[in-house]
Amino acid sequence: MIGRWLSPAILIAVLLTGWEAACRLLHLPAYVLPPPSAVVARLASDAPTLLIGAWNTLSMALCALALASVAGCGLALITALSPALERAVRPLAVAAQVTPVVAVAPLFLIWSGLDHPARAIVALAAIVAFFPIFSGASAGLKSADPGLERLFDLYGSSRWHRLVRLRLPASTPFLLEGHRVAAGLAVIGAVVAEFVAGSGATQGLAWRILESGNRLQTDRMFAALAVLAALGLVLHGAVQALERRLLAWWSGSGPAR
Repeated sequence: MIGRWLSPAILIAVLLTGWEAACRLLHLPAYVLPPPSAVVARLASDAPTLLIGAWNTLSMALCALALASVAGCGLALITALSPALERAVRPLAVAAQVTPVVAVAPLFLIWSGLDHPARAIVALAAIVAFFPIFSGASAGLKSADPGLERLFDLYGSSRWHRLVRLRLPASTPFLLEGHRVAAGLAVIGAVVAEFVAGSGATQGLAWRILESGNRLQTDRMFAALAVLAALGLVLHGAVQALERRLLAWWSGSGPAR
């Protein structure tokens, strides 16, 4: 366990040391590149504000992930019952995925109301997180053992019975993988959407970065970026731990492989 974390810790320490030395030896202006010591000092002084911003960003990302999960899984279940409907829906889902969020953000801001930017941010982040969940669920629902599929055919099972008793259990690993990817994308989507919104009403980390950049307070920008990176790592680790636990349960009590 110690060895797992030792190599990254050594690499980070070396990089930070080199960064600090370069800033001091080259006498770089603080507004261009602050040394790590200045960033740490800013982290300590702005900790309450940064924690509030982190919570606001996390809450919007989690709301977006929940919406994406309901929409992605629900649509995948519906299309699993009708191949023709899946062929009709998939191009629209792909189009929503490949359309840059910054291109549609102004529309969502207008639709949600300029006084409610958080609604637009959650909706945009949900769009970003939607496709991995929908794609994973769709692939998982098609991954059932062909032998078991023939057995269900032999017993004349209905589509609904086959979906609930066979395809849903078989799709568990794909659903978990899709949610793990979507969790990171939800944070990215929330940050990008907040950048585009350009409003301080949500008070998330993206707004802290924008505010600091406008004031040339680069150390505050790096502090907010460090908190954002830590937030992403914590969320990724939590989802990954949940995925391992659920996969262990699935391997023990799931369908025979």
